[in-house]
Amino acid sequence: MAELKEADASQQHQEDGGIKRDEDAGEEAPAGAVQGGAAADSDARPSTTTSAGRKSCPLCPEEKFKACYSHKLRRHLQNLHWKVYVEFKGSRMCICHLPCRNPKPSLSGDQVSGRHMAHFHCVVCSVTIARKTDMIGHLKRHFNKGETEASYPGSSDVPFEEPTPSGQAYEIMKELGTNVQLLPNHSTPQKSDTYFNRKMKTNRQLVFCSLAVLAEERNPLECLDAFGATGIMGLQWAKHLRNTVRVTITDISDTCVKMIKENCELNNIRVDGGSRGPREKAGCESESAPVATVEVAKMDANVIMHLRPFDYIHLDPFGTAVNYLDAAFRNVRNLGIISVTSTDTGSLYAKSPNVTLRHYGCHIVRTEYYKELAARMVVATVARAAARCNKGIEVLLAVALEHFVLVVVRVLRGPTQADESAKKLRKLVHCQWCEERVFLKLGNMVDDTLPCNCHGSLPGKTAVQLGPLWSGPLFNTGFLRRMLSAAVQHSMDDIQPLVKTLICESECTTLKSLVHGSSALSNQVECGVVIKTLQSGEDGGLADQSGKRKSGEESGNVVKKLKPDASLEHPPFYYSIHRHSIRGMNMPKLNKFLQYLTEAGFRVSRTHFDPTGVRTDATLQQFKSVLTKYSVPTCTNAGTGTQTSVSAEKTV
Repeated sequence: MAELKEADASQQHQEDGGIKRDEDAGEEAPAGAVQGGAAADSDARPSTTTSAGRKSCPLCPEEKFKACYSHKLRRHLQNLHWKVYVEFKGSRMCICHLPCRNPKPSLSGDQVSGRHMAHFHCVVCSVTIARKTDMIGHLKRHFNKGETEASYPGSSDVPFEEPTPSGQAYEIMKELGTNVQLLPNHSTPQKSDTYFNRKMKTNRQLVFCSLAVLAEERNPLECLDAFGATGIMGLQWAKHLRNTVRVTITDISDTCVKMIKENCELNNIRVDGGSRGPREKAGCESESAPVATVEVAKMDANVIMHLRPFDYIHLDPFGTAVNYLDAAFRNVRNLGIISVTSTDTGSLYAKSPNVTLRHYGCHIVRTEYYKELAARMVVATVARAAARCNKGIEVLLAVALEHFVLVVVRVLRGPTQADESAKKLRKLVHCQWCEERVFLKLGNMVDDTLPCNCHGSLPGKTAVQLGPLWSGPLFNTGFLRRMLSAAVQHSMDDIQPLVKTLICESECTTLKSLVHGSSALSNQVECGVVIKTLQSGEDGGLADQSGKRKSGEESGNVVKKLKPDASLEHPPFYYSIHRHSIRGMNMPKLNKFLQYLTEAGFRVSRTHFDPTGVRTDATLQQFKSVLTKYSVPTCTNAGTGTQTSVSAEKTV
């Protein structure tokens, strides 16, 4: 909050003195209200006149600090707001006592009035944080990410729309060349407001790349964003892929549908069946012509998926998506793609086992590989929903990060494909002592299944059955390579390292010789199905270009070619090098350890699920033996302990 100049302060003090003498003869002016925020510009006034010469504090409600004269207001600002502040890049974020945050409900469920918590407003993302130390840590994370530009309306030049009828102002946010307007409470909305999560940017870009790969195979595509909210995902599809996709955005909320239409006008996109975008100005017809067309519908996701067929369906509800899988597989076209985003990390990451059993029908416990366990559990649920519609799936991508689990599958019609997918749903035997794990084969008993000897050396039972889970591969290398090409083409620099890690993980190799050329990405073989892009093989027929399954002798040849490559699938799960470290020993560096495992004859790669994880086909006993072989003791004797530790650090 900016300070008043001394000259202005003295002049206002003199005016207040004269106003005090003539207070009885003067008439009261109409009262005005002002709402304050975080840091303001240096020329901003700290208060607003509410009565005859009296000014109210812009950072306190009227019931907390009544309007007073300027000398008292200045003393209040100096002793409270200007004293408790956080400084960042020349901006001061003073403490705010306005009801910007929702009050905490009481034990009876009623909101207690007058219990608003003091807080700070971040100048970068406009989030409200109560504690000063938490705000300092929040700003450090912004600085580490390179986000130093202020976006708060009081301290930046970010354009804002006119206030809405409810008194709220829209904030314009730009992502991947698409502008969307957001409410100030978009991160913590009420039940009737729209929701937008900035942390899901990686998810939106991965979904976009998967759609761009499908658009290379056949077009135009019928695409559905079943939970639009602000509509940013569907607008990005329409704005960048143009005529190759026909986008439909749905939401059940009237507020969301209205905001999606307004965002379409903001991006010069015509709403099908509605207004034709912004008004055309004289002499500017070419500039105001809509760049794409989007259909916006107020409809339940299950209803529209039952009524119409689609080539690409994206499900991103708030929480689990199991309630929408049956409707999604009912009308999806053959060789179409369904992407499912699950944000119920509490049940997926084994924090609420009863909810996991209720939603996914799986029994799980907390393990070192809990993120991959969550991904395989979601794929198993998707496979069961597809099998109920006599359809199989081919997993193209499975990503589990901190805030979400994303699964992208290709749909294969036919009971044969459904049976093949159902055979990959198996139980997992997990040792709770050493965390060794292995999938049960069809018809096998639990006894003598785990390669570890914990059940013989320890009393009681150490193994538990988890699942059923998906036991097949989680990645398709050809699809990921084409996704990388799409990410490079559309300048998505944020997800390129992640996609490269996924490619190495799918091949279970540490080599990163990635090809961006179209010759290596032209054909893709998935589960006996040859997928050809529209640019590959001019002599191919229309059936091949549209992605149809080959029949007869040619299809049998494809399956025969896949048999020797089945052993090249990436091994399931991974081991954490920190979890299995030896006490009193210095471990080798992770990249060195990968090299040692490769020299021992094992397939190894890093994994995106865990930065310290190693995906390998070695058993846990073999993994530990290599780790023990190349670990160095921290100290041997008391006299030579320091020299040994120094030499160990040099060796590592």
